[in-house]
Order: sequence, then structure tokens, then C-alpha cells
Amino acid sequence: MRLLFTSLGSFGHTFPLVPLAVAARDAGHDVVFATSEDFLPQLTKAGLETAAAGPAIKDAFGQAFAESGPPGPRRPPGDIPREELFPVVAKVFGELMPKRILADLLPVFDHVRPDLVVSEVANSGGAFAALKAGIPVVAHGFGRVSTGDPMTTQIRGAIREHGAALGIEVGEDLAFGGPFVDICPESVQDRAFLARTHRVPLRPVGWSEPGQLPPGVLDKRRPLVYLTLGTAMGHAGVLTEAIAGLSGLDVDVLVATGPSLPDDALGEVPANVRLEAWVPQAALLPHVDLIVHHGGSGTTLGAFGAALPQLLMPQGADQFTNADAVLAAGVGDRLLGPEVTAEAVATKARHLLTDTSVRDAARVLADEVAAMPSPAEVAAQLPTLA
Repeated sequence: MRLLFTSLGSFGHTFPLVPLAVAARDAGHDVVFATSEDFLPQLTKAGLETAAAGPAIKDAFGQAFAESGPPGPRRPPGDIPREELFPVVAKVFGELMPKRILADLLPVFDHVRPDLVVSEVANSGGAFAALKAGIPVVAHGFGRVSTGDPMTTQIRGAIREHGAALGIEVGEDLAFGGPFVDICPESVQDRAFLARTHRVPLRPVGWSEPGQLPPGVLDKRRPLVYLTLGTAMGHAGVLTEAIAGLSGLDVDVLVATGPSLPDDALGEVPANVRLEAWVPQAALLPHVDLIVHHGGSGTTLGAFGAALPQLLMPQGADQFTNADAVLAAGVGDRLLGPEVTAEAVATKARHLLTDTSVRDAARVLADEVAAMPSPAEVAAQLPTLA
């Protein structure tokens, strides 16, 4: 069977599809993965055949801001009210990226001739291209679906408008009338989504570029706290406050600063804090005792699978609704905007490291994740989904 996987060009949208794509290839299917050109080297390292389609998300945002102007003076992402970003975000996900991806994928289809397209759920251009070419399409989620978030509502409205112009009707959850491969555990998934969607559960298996774990991880002598704001929304002020709070505890702190911060953005740090630009997160999480992070879907789901208590400091996108879900599940806590102070981080981190009820809830959720179908099991279902 010939399969084409396609995603938007970013870590959080591309990497969640890699385990299923690799499992499908290992099952003997012909697999091609299409995304923005800057992510093709990552996919090649996973042993996948690739094709270029669409711009990187950061480039699409650059175009959108150039066309509509930034929402006021330049500020860190965490300082910009979300409502000010809604029109730009909707333009990126509902117009700029879908149009480019649709145009790029149609020639790829002529060459690959896929029997089925697996399109990451935010990549409506991939689904539009498949439907225009008469190819069955399966949506693949990257985290928890949010049905009530106003930003998500505006994005979906823009996508529906674009679909209508193409003569395509878009469903409530962007599943495009077909199955939805869902990597979010059912107990924390949106209830309205569960009630109306043909859901194919898939265990969230973290994938990251292979690499060595930093010194002190495998031979740790006290609790290890992992601190990250992800790959797209690094905020030096937030990280500085978190480092100040965590470094006063009897722990070691590993900070992944990510590609969005300059190397010297955080200056000197205490002796029990180690800064790394990048870490192989999937390999790291089993060795961590607490994760303090932004609430990105990949990191949140990874923590679910590793039975980790979480302290979330959401900065944008779906991170706020992920924080709501973590709080509701009893597996962590959150700090919003100005609440992020060194004292508050220390207080909540100390509690999460010692509260047995949080640890027990995290283990229950990890057991649920472990019981979800593996990528190999879902790969075996793909011919029936076509």
C-alpha cells in the first residue's frame, strides 16, 4: 500500500506522526512523508522517504505579520494578549499554509500516487489536496482537541471558509469526514470531540532526533527537574523566574533553552542548574522526577506516558487548554502570566515533588497511555481505513 503522511512544518506538528509513519514503513508499506523543507533532514534520520510541501510555520507567520502588521510594539509572546493574535493565527492556519501546501502536494500525488493520505489535523491543506485528488484521507491528531477555545474556533472558521471556496465541507473537528487517529488518552480528551468523532486511538510515542543524554541524568543523586518552554515560544523572563525558584530546592535542574532563545539569554545560572540548547526529550523523560514546561502537546503527552507530575506555564496556542486538562486530571498544576514568580514556582514544585496523590494520579494516567494501541497495531489498521 502507498501511504503519504503530511504535516505542518514544526516540531509539534511533524514529530507526533513519525512513530506511525515508521511503523507503516516497517510493516512493508511504501511511505512518503511530506512537510516543509527544513524538517526533511529530521525525517530522513528516521529512515523515511520525504517530499517538500509548504512553508515552515515560522515563515508563514513572518508573511502574515508583514501583510497585516504586528499587534502593537514588539513584546515577548507571553506578554501579548491572545486575542490580539487571533486574526494573524487564523490567516496562517486557515489561508496561507493551506493554499501553499495544496499547491505543493498535487504534483507530489502525481508522482507518489498514494492509496491513503494521513494528514496532521492542523494541516488542512494536506486534506484539501487529498480530497481534490480523490484520495481517502485520515486525520492524525497531535494532542488534546480543544472545542471551546476562542482561538481554535477562529482558526476553524478560516479553514471552513477556505474549504467552502474549494467546494469541500469541513467537519466540526477537521476530520474531513474520515477517521481521526487520536494520540490523546480518552480520559483527558475533550468530551464533545469523543461523542461525535470516528476515533482511532494511538499510543503517544515520543520521537526526537537521536542524541546523548546530558551528564548527570543516568547517575543522578537527587531529584531531577526538567524545565523547558519548547521550541517556539522561549521567554527568557519566564525561564529566569523558574530557574530562580527551582534552584533553591534540593534538586538538580536541567533546562532545555530551545532554538528561539540566544545562547546567552539566561546569563550565569546556579551550580545545580544545567543549560542545554537541545535534549533528546523522549529519552530523557523516564529519568525525570518533575517537568516544568509550557504545556505544548508533545511535552504534555510525553509527561502523561512517563507518569510525571507537571507544572505548566502556558505561553500560547493550545497550551492553556492543555494546562486546564492537566489540572482537571490531578496530575499537575499551573501558573499563568504574572503568576510566574520564583517564589510561586518553588512552592508549587516542592508540592508536586512530594504529593503522593499527584504521583498516584500520574501513574494511573500512564497506565492508560500504555494500554492504548501501539503504532504497529494502528499501522495494521491503515488498509481498512482507506
